[in-house]
Parts: sequence; C-alpha cells; structure tokens
Amino acid sequence: MKKVIATTQAPAALGPYSQAVLVDSTLYASGQVGLDPATGQLVATDIQGQTKQVLANIGQVLAAANMTYADIVKTTIFLDDVATFATVNNLYAAAFADAPALPARSTVEVAKLPAGALIEIEFIATK
Repeated sequence: MKKVIATTQAPAALGPYSQAVLVDSTLYASGQVGLDPATGQLVATDIQGQTKQVLANIGQVLAAANMTYADIVKTTIFLDDVATFATVNNLYAAAFADAPALPARSTVEVAKLPAGALIEIEFIATK
C-alpha cells in the first residue's frame, strides 16, 4: 500500500511531488533543503545553518511517518561545493549519534540546487 506523507512542520514541496511516500514499511523521501517551514525561505546563507535546518526538516518528515533517524537506511547528499564536506559530515554524524547503525550514503557536488540552497539531502527509511 502506498501512502503520501506530508507535514507542515517541514517545508512544502517546491513542485509537483510529495515530501515523502510510504510504501508498506519503506519511506522514500524527497530531498530537503534548508528552508524554514513557516516562511518558505532559506534560514541561512552558510552551509552550517542550512545543514542544521535540512536535518531538522528530515526529522519532521520522519516524525510524520512515525520514524526516527535510526530508521534511515540510505541518504544522498547534494552539495553545491564539495569543499563544505567536512562541515556537513560533522553535523550529519551528530544527527545519527543515537542510531544503532549508520545508513549507506552517497555525496555528490552539483552545479545548482533548488531555491539557491547549498545542500540537499534525500533519504530512504524502513521500519
């Protein structure tokens, strides 16, 4: 069974897609950028501020699906500048500090991200 997961505690989709879709016990989440859910604006102009917001947004999407960071099995990180990798990596590691196992992950540098974001993270989670 397929169920759309949506929450006002994370930014609304910027296009014709769902924040996440739950299929049986697997959650497929669209990429999150550092938008404030209340204003729809980027919360910061630096990678640290945007990464913190991305991770908070992911937490809200997970909560809407009754999941936690411990349920994430795969992430993909998109960076507009791979030189920010170390900063992102430290914040990412802190988000998964209580997870029993770290998810598989890919990180790639891209030319441009939606809304002028510096980072976007998508994920797959399962119960």
